[in-house]
Amino acid sequence: MTSRTSRGLTFAAFLLMGILAFAFQEGAAPAQTGPAQTGEFCAKCHAAPPADLAASGGKHKDVGCDGCHAGHPPKVKKPIPQCSDCHSERAHYELKRCLACHKNPHRPMKISYDGDVTEACITCHTRQIDQLKSNKSKHTALDCSFCHDVHRKIPECTQCHNRHSSGMTAADCEKCHKPHMPAVVTYAADIPSKDCGACHSQAISLLAASKAKHRSLACAFCHQEKHKTMPACQDCHGSPHPARMMARFPKCGKCHNIAHDLNHWPETKTTAVPKAARGK
Repeated sequence: MTSRTSRGLTFAAFLLMGILAFAFQEGAAPAQTGPAQTGEFCAKCHAAPPADLAASGGKHKDVGCDGCHAGHPPKVKKPIPQCSDCHSERAHYELKRCLACHKNPHRPMKISYDGDVTEACITCHTRQIDQLKSNKSKHTALDCSFCHDVHRKIPECTQCHNRHSSGMTAADCEKCHKPHMPAVVTYAADIPSKDCGACHSQAISLLAASKAKHRSLACAFCHQEKHKTMPACQDCHGSPHPARMMARFPKCGKCHNIAHDLNHWPETKTTAVPKAARGK
């Protein structure tokens, strides 16, 4: 065999080995898709998405790159999935333009919005909108984003509202007012009377000047739990006078004036004090 023929066979054998090696690699390709699931493989070209997922991907973090992206161009022409491919069967998921608020799907809970937003909010925050609609106030007319200009931001009341008194803090507001039903004022039994006095200064002043036992009582002792609760005198005092006297003077204030200023008779009063008021 000539040296030329020998060299030809050697080249043919080398070429055949190369073809077989390429064919083997092509056949083994599916077994090499594993690294893409962790994002390590994808991050070689797409560094930002895996980093975003790792930082604040939420539940998307558990899906992996190929859990959303079924392939890569040119083999797959549209590798970006629709949100509705996974998210459905809830009112919030029926909304259009998901990316208007969830601008980065690799950071799905980093929510931001432009302009006035309400409808999108109330598909998730149903309790809050129910309170606003059932208890009408000026807050009812506001868009959610007016107060919550950043998702999950809880603003302080003093951001918009003046304090009732200089000594009150933003935390004090929540003792009586609920932001989604602010006109329904409720409070605990230990609410300090000074907080009430911030609005009801006359009542506080009258009690401070009074010598009656009412002076030592907290506002919430009589006006329990809910603002504008007006107890009847009989709730505490029962029927302290004979039935005949009670029939003649059915209204306690006829003799005792008001609860904050008991038995106070102005000097200009010319009518005689009823005997019931004098304890006779």
